[in-house]
Amino acid sequence: MIDSLSCPSSKLRTFCGLLVYMSVSVSGHIRYSISEELERGAFVGNIARDLGLDVAELSSRNFRLVSQHKDKYLDVNMKTGALVVNDKIDREQLCHQTLECLLKLEAVVENPLKVYSIMIEISDVNDNSPAFDREEFRLDILEMTTPGSRFRLQNAHDPDAGTNSVRAYQLSHNAHFILNGGVAEEQISMPDLVLERPLDREQQTTHRLTLMAIDGGTPQRTGTTQIIISVIDVNDNMPVFEQDIYQVTIAEDAPEGVLLLNVKAVDADEGRNGDVKYYFSENVPESTIKRFRVDSEDGELRLIGRLDFEETQNYYIPIEAKDNGFSALSAYCKVIMKVIDVNDNAPDIVIVSTFSPIREHAPLATAVILFKVTDADSADNGEVSCQIADNLPFKLDRSVNNYFTVVTTRDIDRETITDYNITITCMDAGFPRLYTSKTIQVQISDINDNAPRFTQTEFTFYVEENNVKGASIGVVSAFDPDYSHNGRVTFHILDDLVNELPVLHIVSINSRSGEIYAQQSFDYEQIKKFQIHVQVNDAGFPPLSSNGTVNIIVTDQNDNVPVILSPLSNTGSAVEETISKLADSGYLLAKVIATDADSGQNAQVVYQLLQPTDDSLFTVAPETGEIWTIRRFLQKDSPRQIIKVLVRDNGIPSLSTTVNIKVTVQDGMIENTSKISQMSISWPWKSDVKLYLIISFGTTSLILLLAIVILGVKVQKRGTDISSCCWSISYYSKRNALYGSQKASANLQMRPNYKEGHENYEPAHAFSHDVHPDTDLNDFLFLRLHGTTSPMIHLKAGSCINEESSKGSSNATTEFQEMQVRIKSRCASFIEKRYFLKAAPTRPLTSSTVWRSVLGTRMFLFLPNFKQCLEG
Repeated sequence: MIDSLSCPSSKLRTFCGLLVYMSVSVSGHIRYSISEELERGAFVGNIARDLGLDVAELSSRNFRLVSQHKDKYLDVNMKTGALVVNDKIDREQLCHQTLECLLKLEAVVENPLKVYSIMIEISDVNDNSPAFDREEFRLDILEMTTPGSRFRLQNAHDPDAGTNSVRAYQLSHNAHFILNGGVAEEQISMPDLVLERPLDREQQTTHRLTLMAIDGGTPQRTGTTQIIISVIDVNDNMPVFEQDIYQVTIAEDAPEGVLLLNVKAVDADEGRNGDVKYYFSENVPESTIKRFRVDSEDGELRLIGRLDFEETQNYYIPIEAKDNGFSALSAYCKVIMKVIDVNDNAPDIVIVSTFSPIREHAPLATAVILFKVTDADSADNGEVSCQIADNLPFKLDRSVNNYFTVVTTRDIDRETITDYNITITCMDAGFPRLYTSKTIQVQISDINDNAPRFTQTEFTFYVEENNVKGASIGVVSAFDPDYSHNGRVTFHILDDLVNELPVLHIVSINSRSGEIYAQQSFDYEQIKKFQIHVQVNDAGFPPLSSNGTVNIIVTDQNDNVPVILSPLSNTGSAVEETISKLADSGYLLAKVIATDADSGQNAQVVYQLLQPTDDSLFTVAPETGEIWTIRRFLQKDSPRQIIKVLVRDNGIPSLSTTVNIKVTVQDGMIENTSKISQMSISWPWKSDVKLYLIISFGTTSLILLLAIVILGVKVQKRGTDISSCCWSISYYSKRNALYGSQKASANLQMRPNYKEGHENYEPAHAFSHDVHPDTDLNDFLFLRLHGTTSPMIHLKAGSCINEESSKGSSNATTEFQEMQVRIKSRCASFIEKRYFLKAAPTRPLTSSTVWRSVLGTRMFLFLPNFKQCLEG
């Protein structure tokens, strides 16, 4: 398709450089032609229409121009699709004097991705006048110079190209000189001044001429310089070069100082007039002088600077040969130097678009990066190839004009890798090969594809009872590998019932931090542990969640005072107990039973005797609460005893309660049991106590009968000595010691003034008293057997004496009293030596200690008369 744009004749000078023609090839190439120096906003063409694009889609498809130049000369109006001038274009600056000046652009659109090649031809405008390097040019010409001799003049420079550059020279009218200039190598050659008629120095020594340079533009532009000719009368032969044009090729990486060529000129004159010197012509560009040097003596042309093929590919060097005569004559030659390219430029990677971040789990072949690669070297060295690492989920697709696209090759998971550093490496085809690398970071955007998870499968928290309402119980924690709001978690408690109450009435949770708070004060005695279910949700769309279990265990506090279960009084006053004055030491008076609603150490109770009437008379077992007599009652003891028992727990701080027991000491027979009626008030009996008593009496009687039969058999065999008649004292001491204070309770504590003597003795038949909460009768009541008659020991005769026979005479009474004294002494000595010295050798023994120990045992329960004898 070819469009043309014509301008009215009145505006020809202003718009003659506008659009001349535009063509669109089937391969996607578009070519426009505009003139230089157009104003900003000047219309170039409707690129949207020419490319077949919808103007409304230009922005959504991210339409843009890509140029290799730093300056943005052209732009696209996204509303109209028009290609307009964005900045003034100076053709001379952009393309110098190249005949064809092209500005190469690429148009890029996305969705789908397409690249179009756009060529903008910049036509020249005659905006520069020809100019000479000097305002004045001087020549010395011998008067003997023959007509037809040529004198090289300086040429004019015009930055314009083509027909707008210098096309002709014109010399002012004179009688001796004409101007001769021809076309050489597609350029206007330097003008030559030709002598048409011989000079006569005597007639005119100086000639002043005006040289005018005219370009081919419309309108024409000119430039002038003055030629001052001095006529001298000497040297009449000019140097002559061997060649008018020298051609040289050199690689751009040639080292400094290398010899390029040697120019040679010959002068037919002799002497100084034939001595030739070599120089650069006066119109040589400064860039040439910086890179080359000609030796004035021998004409050697050497390289003194660095060459760059990408900057200048050809050099035109004019050299002048001048003799040394009085009126020096010169000859000129031209050196055409062609620079050969070497691979000294690495490829240049230009990132056109980066589609970052890309969505995780994006479809395969999703475009990630669009870039173009350029190489300033020649076509052979500038062919490029690119690659990226193989271990990345991306690959390279090559497009037209060295465009490359990085696309995805497999599924991308942001939770595995959050971003990728894609290193692009491009290599050219030169030798040695050069490469360039550029790393582009591509972020991966997150989608909500992971449910939050608790850090533990189950949480367990402990909270002490009697806590403050609103106190923190613990913190549950969860994590979500997703990013931003997809990974932001919140907590809430699932609806449930705990002890028939809604769970939210019992605990609450901070939705952000996961901290759980108590909504009420817990009581360990009512609830010891409970379980709640917590759900964690993320903030993604759609939201994902998971559940966790939280076990809350209430720990005990010592907040309950021990409660006395037994003995209790109906009126709440002190408990009444009675005891016979004849009760032996180790007699179980009563048992205090207490309970504590706490648990563990807080529920373990200890019994302690406080403020007794006589602290040497009673003791209490600290673990069982059994109250025992330490010794027998004496005449001086008060018939009314008050026992105050302290019951405390092992908590911190310890809590306690007390019970007062009023003990009435009665004369008469020994009571072997506590009042069962009082115990029954505080404990529910499930069966008849009488049945247990009958069984106990029957069992005891049977054992006693067997003991008598065995004893009779032994007596029958051994005869009637004192050991068989009266039983061995040591035997009864060992055996009956089990019924003393030592077996009263495993935890029996004696008062400080009571000396315990039995430590290491192990009885043949152990006796234990256990308290079981599930039994009907918690207290085992002791029964004591009493013999109807007890033998008395006659120490002197070594025989047994019955109580009846001892009452027969007064002499017997006197002997009996003496025997009592001796028995006391001997028994005390025997017991002291046999037991106390072994058990406590370090403890001092007193008479009071010995007798209390004797009374604390039940070794004489079956010998009441003997006991009375000892008690004296």
